[in-house]
Amino acid sequence: MHDITGKRVAILATHGFEQSELEVPLNKLREAGAEVHVVSLEPGQIKGWDKKDWGRPVPVDKTLDEASADDYDALVLPGGQINPDLLRVETKALSFIKDFWTANKPVGAICHAPWLLIEVGIVKDRRITSYHSIKTDVMNAGGRWENSEVVTDQGLVTSRHPGDLDPFCEKLSEEIREGRHERRAA
Repeated sequence: MHDITGKRVAILATHGFEQSELEVPLNKLREAGAEVHVVSLEPGQIKGWDKKDWGRPVPVDKTLDEASADDYDALVLPGGQINPDLLRVETKALSFIKDFWTANKPVGAICHAPWLLIEVGIVKDRRITSYHSIKTDVMNAGGRWENSEVVTDQGLVTSRHPGDLDPFCEKLSEEIREGRHERRAA
């Protein structure tokens, strides 16, 4: 992991996030020196999904009403089937994601989280990986889907599945350390 001391990272999630896809980046990025906040729709706790059943709750640090992309250097979007499906109908969540992208800040998305990238229109002409079941969704949105563990395209870091998230965290920390990314028009 790259040293990202002093950087601030938001993890946007709600109930039904895949447990490891929130907890592993949360812990790894904190170990690398970042201040990491879990941002959600409501205060309190959100409950994860751990493979085949409900997992552990995770405390919410800030609600979307309290958070702004201006306060952070990067964004992480955990997957799971439930979490991104619930978030992609929430206007505030979509605006939050779009604000990071518009500001040229790194965005990381795991597994099913590219659904959120599709919803905000940032997949077109980008190299992306995702869980295989949403490959067609990515391609229909104009993304160039790759069957790779991790794909990076101009500050956008995507991971195929929640297996070993170390390569995803490594690439994301590298992108965070590099800072803002000028992006060519899609």
